[in-house]
Amino acid sequence: MRFDGLTAVVTGIGACLPEQALSNDDIISAGALQTDDEWIRTRTGIVDRRRARAGTSTGDLAVAAGREALRSAAALPPPSGAQLPPDLLILATSTPDHPCPATAPHIAQRLGLGTIPAFDLSAVCSGFLYALITAAALVRGGTCSAPLVIAADTYSTILDPHDRETAPIFGDGAAAVLLRPGPPDSPGAVLAADFGSDGGGHHLIAIPGGGSRHPRHLPQPGPRSDYFGMRGREVYAHAVRRMTQSARSALQQTGWAADGVEAFIGHQANQRILDSVAERLGIPPPRVISNIRHLGNTAAASIPLAMAEAAAAGAVSPGARTLLTAFGGGLTWASITLNWPAAAPLTRPVPPDPSPVPAPDAPAPAPAPDRTRNHSWTPSSSTS
Repeated sequence: MRFDGLTAVVTGIGACLPEQALSNDDIISAGALQTDDEWIRTRTGIVDRRRARAGTSTGDLAVAAGREALRSAAALPPPSGAQLPPDLLILATSTPDHPCPATAPHIAQRLGLGTIPAFDLSAVCSGFLYALITAAALVRGGTCSAPLVIAADTYSTILDPHDRETAPIFGDGAAAVLLRPGPPDSPGAVLAADFGSDGGGHHLIAIPGGGSRHPRHLPQPGPRSDYFGMRGREVYAHAVRRMTQSARSALQQTGWAADGVEAFIGHQANQRILDSVAERLGIPPPRVISNIRHLGNTAAASIPLAMAEAAAAGAVSPGARTLLTAFGGGLTWASITLNWPAAAPLTRPVPPDPSPVPAPDAPAPAPAPDRTRNHSWTPSSSTS
C-alpha cells in the first residue's frame, strides 16, 4: 500500500509512562522466579520497566498521552500545527478497560472531543502500525482530517507474576500521534505500508480463557488460562522473519534502499530480535532506535514511545527516512515508511490521568458537544 498524492502527516506526538519503575530484581523477587538479572539482560536486553499502580487503567494512560499529542501539535506553527480538533480517535490496545464497551469513546469524552467516532483496534503488538495505516487511509479517502491515534497497554494486568517467560518482559505505557492531510514530502508524511496476518499461529501469543470460546463461568482450558502466555522460541523465529519480509516490502514500495534508512524503529519485543532484523535488512546499528533497556516490551505502545523519546531528544532530523516495523499476536505484522516528523513532545512522558470515579449520587454529566463533521465517502479529486 503506497500513499501517493495527499497523505497523512504526523503533526503531534505525546507519551505517558507510569511513575513506578521496577528492576529485574524487583520482578524476580515479586514472582519468586527461578532466574537472575544477568539471564534477563542477556536474553532480552531489558533492565527496567514501568508498571501501572493498582487502579490505573489503560484508558488513564491513553488520556494523558492523547492530551500531550494535542499539546505538541498546537505548538507547531501552521501549516504543520494543528488547525482542526481531532475528528476520529483510534485506540490500539489488547488490554482495554473493559471487555465491553470499547475504551476509545470514553477516552474521547475525557479529552473533551465530544461525539467524534472512536473505536478500539486489537492487533496486539502490531496495533499501533495497524491503527496508523487505518487512519492514514481514512485521511487519504477524505473520511477524516485530524485522526488521533493512541497506543496504550497495561500488560501488568494480564501477566502471571510467576511465569519466567513473560513476567520480566513487559512494561506499561502509552503514546499518541495526531495526523492531518499533507503532501508526501512533508516531515511526518506516511509514505507506504505493508501488513498481514497468519491465524495459523493464533495460539503462540494468547490468553486462552475468558472469551466466548471459554467463558469464565465454564471450565477453563488450563489452570492459568486467564493469564497472557507466549511460546518464546517459536515467536522469536516468526517475528524475525515476518518483520524482515514486511519491512522489505514497505521499502520497495517507497523506492528506498535499506542502507538509506536514517532511523529504524522495530517493535521493542527483545533486543536480539531488533538486532537480527536490522542486520538482515542491512541497517547499520547507529540508526536503530531502541528503548527496551529501560521500558521493556510495552506492546502496542512500544513504537510510538520510542518515537516520542527520540523526537524529544532531537535524535533524528525532521524529514529523515524512517522505517517502522512490528510483529504481534494473531499472528500480525506491519511496516510503515515515513518522513521523520517535525513534531516533538513538549515534556518528558507524563504520568497517567487519575481515573474519574463519580460518587454514587453524582448528577449525570452534561451532554457532550456534537463535533461530528460530515465527510464524504467518495475521495475528492485532490486525493486521486
